[in-house]
Amino acid sequence: MYGSSGRPCAACRKAATFSSPSRSITTPSPPSPPIRTGHGLSPACARNCWRSTPRNWPTRAWRSSGIASPNGSPLSARQGQDTAVNDRERNRMTARVGRYARVGANMGGIAARLAGAKVFGYDIDDRKQAAELAAALGGLKGPLMKVAQLLSTIPDAIPPEYATELAQLQADAPPMGWAFVKRRMMAELGPGWQQRFAAFERAPAAAASLGQVHRANALDGAPLACKLQYPDMASAVEADLSQLAVLFSVHRRMQPAIDTRQIAEEIGARVREELDYRREACHIAAYREILKDEPRIRVPRVEPDLSTGRLLTMSWLEGRPLLDFRDHPLADRNRLAEVMFHAWWHPFSHFGVIHGDPHLGNYTVFEEDGAPQGINLLDYGCIRIFPPTFVAGVIELYRGLLEEDEARTVAAYESWGFRGLTRELIDTLNIWARFIYGPLLTDRVRSIAEGVSPAQYGRKEAFRVHQALKRLGPVTVPREFVFMDRAAIGLGGVFLHLRAELNFFRLFNEQIDNFDMATVQSRQQNVLRTAGIAD
Repeated sequence: MYGSSGRPCAACRKAATFSSPSRSITTPSPPSPPIRTGHGLSPACARNCWRSTPRNWPTRAWRSSGIASPNGSPLSARQGQDTAVNDRERNRMTARVGRYARVGANMGGIAARLAGAKVFGYDIDDRKQAAELAAALGGLKGPLMKVAQLLSTIPDAIPPEYATELAQLQADAPPMGWAFVKRRMMAELGPGWQQRFAAFERAPAAAASLGQVHRANALDGAPLACKLQYPDMASAVEADLSQLAVLFSVHRRMQPAIDTRQIAEEIGARVREELDYRREACHIAAYREILKDEPRIRVPRVEPDLSTGRLLTMSWLEGRPLLDFRDHPLADRNRLAEVMFHAWWHPFSHFGVIHGDPHLGNYTVFEEDGAPQGINLLDYGCIRIFPPTFVAGVIELYRGLLEEDEARTVAAYESWGFRGLTRELIDTLNIWARFIYGPLLTDRVRSIAEGVSPAQYGRKEAFRVHQALKRLGPVTVPREFVFMDRAAIGLGGVFLHLRAELNFFRLFNEQIDNFDMATVQSRQQNVLRTAGIAD
């Protein structure tokens, strides 16, 4: 453990911290003293660490472990800080360079081949290139997987072959180990962090693209969920967005159907917001207020004293994955689908707020007496707040399509932000609009789509839109479209998984009855003020 200088080697300092093999920490114990054979963690360990066992080993070991001494007093005055001055994980050049090295070769190679095909007129195997890109990105933490899944739902945002492959990526990267957890928790809560929990599980309960969740218990025994952000995510976000900008830029030069610049701006803004766990805590507060009278939807409670900009501690909501209920009776599946519909469309139609990522990992099902009763909403990083005028435009487009009122439909597209509308462009936009709104236009019980798998939901319509827009030249898609589209496609996939049969027309009209833009604006201002959101 200690070399001739009396200082522990890096490997053994790492091993000294929480050396207990158990999965859950209750009361910390001091690390074991070094032994002559070394720990086997590094070649230097066996050569050097046995040479000296200092007399003050227990005290030094407690100090090196970064935990409190046995009498409960901290051994270091350093506390977790995330201010601009002391923030070691802000957007750093060195971390960006490392990220460029891991991602740039893949993205740059794709861009170079696309550009070469354009300049020299030769063909490339897009399907093969897309498969290689998806394989390369699949093991990376950070925003790339999240962004890729998002882009796969927007017609022609990226080449269709890439969309198909990237849609299969799961934001489920392998978790980081216990050493990372200790560093993160110490950085955010200080060296005595484990004394603030009755228990803290070593193994993560869930791992995603930007962070991982660990189960813990508060000092009073209440179950908690601790969401820890991976290191250097700010740098990873900026590096990944820069690489995606390269792919966007090349694609724009190859006769695309869509100008992706506003899409890129929207994605960048939302992904950067996801890095701020204080903002996510405010989103949770907003949803608790919005859904306070809906017992079928549970929203966690934030523990502010155990949360920071990169650590979010919430009440643990017990539940099972939604896919566990695919083979339940139709009544159970319909109940869950109806609750999901309400969870997305009620906040939007009444408050101008929408959950932009209805990924299967972002909710679970809670049960009562063995029967599914509702859903737990678990993730609030990707929340989109819309101006009430946009909400009105969404409802006006629906009513224009329902009543076949073209003037109303065109006015709605313009309120969304579409410009230069021609006869052909309106007809093309209507293809996509009738797909998104289709289940809401007929007053009958139906499935969300017939004979379509969740993975293929929207693909046929996207191809038709892609083909039509290519003839019209690039169309600028308003940035607000991005997460409305994502929510519609994501929810449709959920309903297909559940094989739900509902009257979507009535469900939607219940939400928009008596819609008034001024009322929505007032509600939105009140809930954002209560939640501490400055938008």
